[in-house]
Amino acid sequence: MKAGWQIKPLAELCEVFGDGDWIESKDQSANGVRLIQTGNVGEGVFKDRGEKARYISEETFKRLRCTEIFEGDCLISRLPDPAGRSCILPDTGERMITAVDCTIVRFNAKQALPGFFNYYTQSRDYLSTVDGETTGTTRKRISRSKLAEVSIPVPPLPEQQRIVTLLDEAFDGIATAKANAEKNLQNARGIFESHLQSVFTMGGAEVPEKRLDQIANFSSGGTPTKSNDDYWTGDIPWISGRDMKSTRLHDSVLHISQNAVDSSATRLAPPGTLLILVRGMGLAHGAQIGELMVPCAFNQDIKGIHPAPGIVPRYLLFALKERINSSDSVMSNAAHGTLKIDSGELMKVQIPVPSEVNQKVIVETIDALALETKNLEVIYQQKLTALDDLKKSLLHRAFNGDL
Repeated sequence: MKAGWQIKPLAELCEVFGDGDWIESKDQSANGVRLIQTGNVGEGVFKDRGEKARYISEETFKRLRCTEIFEGDCLISRLPDPAGRSCILPDTGERMITAVDCTIVRFNAKQALPGFFNYYTQSRDYLSTVDGETTGTTRKRISRSKLAEVSIPVPPLPEQQRIVTLLDEAFDGIATAKANAEKNLQNARGIFESHLQSVFTMGGAEVPEKRLDQIANFSSGGTPTKSNDDYWTGDIPWISGRDMKSTRLHDSVLHISQNAVDSSATRLAPPGTLLILVRGMGLAHGAQIGELMVPCAFNQDIKGIHPAPGIVPRYLLFALKERINSSDSVMSNAAHGTLKIDSGELMKVQIPVPSEVNQKVIVETIDALALETKNLEVIYQQKLTALDDLKKSLLHRAFNGDL
């Protein structure tokens, strides 16, 4: 610790240190005094989320004797994730209160700057300390009394201001760099998707199109009887929605035995079969299709597509994925909002069918671009990770007096 710095419990630095108000659903109204909740408290930032804003009436405010909060106050969430994160309240243009799981911190201006503390709450030392004091089984939280005892490094006010100024400048630069890296990452993915779309929309009269059910057969998945323990002790991959994360399927989380295949409605699909997820939340990001590289069984949320002779499986995979993702009729909502692919509409999807040689050329081109895109994604993800590490390093140095 740098000379001239002190260590003090958080509560000792505050003029106000207390929890928000217990506001039940029946107390809320359409307008009035805004209720700030833990979801509005980001890691060092205020998340407005105006579309989800909740309020209480002026009458309820008085009846419950609520504590009003103001611009410049710090709010600390006692709930994950992570517990102890904080933000500084901006001027929302509204009167505000906060929920009971947020602690209100109003600093003594002669001891601590809100900005200095707000940065400290993003440091590993602080978050580790808070995490060590959380309790609970279903949902962990830190008590207000334990939060009050958390040790805070307290340099002189001019040093606090110097650190805040330096971190403001550094974090602004990091935020710009992160935004650029994220934009480049999206652009790389966009270029791939754009190329994929162009490949299957330029055929016109030169490339004939056929319905999917004219160039492929279909099969359904199933689940072996769970009461037969020997069914689930084999080495045959059994594909479910959680395994559909790649366009090449080699293995799965669960495996079944040959006895399971022979003694139930479950069928083994050969390599070259396309598996398409037809029901589940995995469809939220578009069609999930994979080519089997080894014999596999699959569950009832998946349909098998068996390409006819002359149809390259991987070509059909790319063509089908592009057509489904650009169609409004194939994908819809099932019961309880679960996404599904309509089997009847799926069979009617029109697929351009060039010669087998040209299909292979298209696959080679798409795979080469996919590999290049993947390499770019790795580079940009590494940049994003490095920027996060830089933030952590700057925070560590700042609060050890080494900045």
